[in-house]
Amino acid sequence: MSYHNPVLLFESVDGLEIVPNGIYVDVTFGGGGHSKEILKRLGADGKLFAFDQDEDALKNTIDDERFILIHENFRYVKRFLKFYGIKKVNGILADLGVSSHQFDEASRGFSTRFDAELDMRMSKKTEISAYQVINKYPEEKLSNLLFLYGELRNARALAKQIVESRVEKPVKTSFELKQVLQRFLPKSKEHKILAQIFQAVRIEVNQELEALKDFLMQTEELLETGAKLSVISYHSLEDRLVKRYIRSGMFEGEPEKDFYGNITVPFKKGKLITPSQEEIKINNRARSAKLRIATKL
Repeated sequence: MSYHNPVLLFESVDGLEIVPNGIYVDVTFGGGGHSKEILKRLGADGKLFAFDQDEDALKNTIDDERFILIHENFRYVKRFLKFYGIKKVNGILADLGVSSHQFDEASRGFSTRFDAELDMRMSKKTEISAYQVINKYPEEKLSNLLFLYGELRNARALAKQIVESRVEKPVKTSFELKQVLQRFLPKSKEHKILAQIFQAVRIEVNQELEALKDFLMQTEELLETGAKLSVISYHSLEDRLVKRYIRSGMFEGEPEKDFYGNITVPFKKGKLITPSQEEIKINNRARSAKLRIATKL
């Protein structure tokens, strides 16, 4: 698929254990790969709702009376399903990665490969762009997000360099940012470090971790007993949140035990699934993917 090559396609949809007349949600529609596979397995009375905040994804909508595409961030999943009269569903799928289209479309500013304006917004409705983060954020705030979201040990030095450079002139493009930080980019690690910097800024621009938390907290109420949650993540920050929520229904700490030492959790966790070597050869972007499937208790 030219827009996006879906990762762990069959494994993630298999994990939903689709009931032909069930109601399902694909909260990260993108190129529609996962949605098309779900529709193949649904009967005439089944229903699939999909979400995507990216305007470009709307061009991939599927002409099927069983399908509805909602142009919104998945953090509002419960609100918009309620608009359609849906209170409970039989399965939810989320593929948390940035789509191939977003990386390959130079003008979006997601990729380190192209010289593009610093943007990185997944939705044009987002007020803050990468330009504002790099050129307007105070040094301490910039340092914190590079450390927390990029997991960069030298975050303070990077932030200091950016702030000193932008005093002379704004940092407008991805290559200008690369030039500003050149002394921190040894040839052997340049790509890796830049990817971490871009990841940190992108997460901040799109409030990705906050949106993921909002979404996950709604799944417990939306899913029928025995229904499945199938989530693919691509970096440790996302996967940690998904893993903790599935395990305990919380993102931090441990759930309280009752008088007998028992805890109440919303899900039964399944096994961790990662891509095969064959899939990674075909699609290198699959290399860091982790699929977690959980059953609503």
